[in-house]
Amino acid sequence: MSWSSKPGGEGPRGYHHGNLKEALVRAALELIAQKGPGGFTFAEAARVAGVSPAAPYRHFRDRDELMADVARRGFEAFEEALLRAWDNGRPDPVTALDRLGKAYLTFARMQSAYYAAMFEASVPLDASPEMRAAGDRAFGVLRTAAEAIAATLPVASRPPALMMALHIWSLAHGIAALFARGDGARRSLPMSPEDLLEAGVLVYLQGLGARTQD
Repeated sequence: MSWSSKPGGEGPRGYHHGNLKEALVRAALELIAQKGPGGFTFAEAARVAGVSPAAPYRHFRDRDELMADVARRGFEAFEEALLRAWDNGRPDPVTALDRLGKAYLTFARMQSAYYAAMFEASVPLDASPEMRAAGDRAFGVLRTAAEAIAATLPVASRPPALMMALHIWSLAHGIAALFARGDGARRSLPMSPEDLLEAGVLVYLQGLGARTQD
């Protein structure tokens, strides 16, 4: 696949003798970054990719299917980032969970177009079994972390690991959406998003009776 601008450096990127599907995904990511996940049409994605309006139908049924494929790729990259950060819970689950949270925020900031496609494109979950499975695998990393943390808690105050994973996910996602974005919707904050998440998770874990470092 080769990308080039029109003479003078203006206009959409051109698609030349390459992989049309990859070109369309790249075009969608560029448009998401510029206009948000709902701010462009299927035909506009074709124009940015440098192909005719009919060309995308060779690979995608409609715009939702294109966005589902972008989201699937995002979830797969997200899972890899979370797995690296978790590192099988080494050296201990609380430390590894802190890394996991930081990786979550970093992905939201550095891969904001993918992140928007994953969580803000309003693509129905049943639009793509592959997208849904990739999302479930990414969430599975959080659930694994929650299970490891839960195993260290006093039995009397130990909630279901799934509930813990949902609580931690909601906290991380909320902070990412408000304060750790890589676009103009990011809110200002008198501390880093990472520090806010770390403090929130520590308060949560201490409330459950987890042993955490000061």
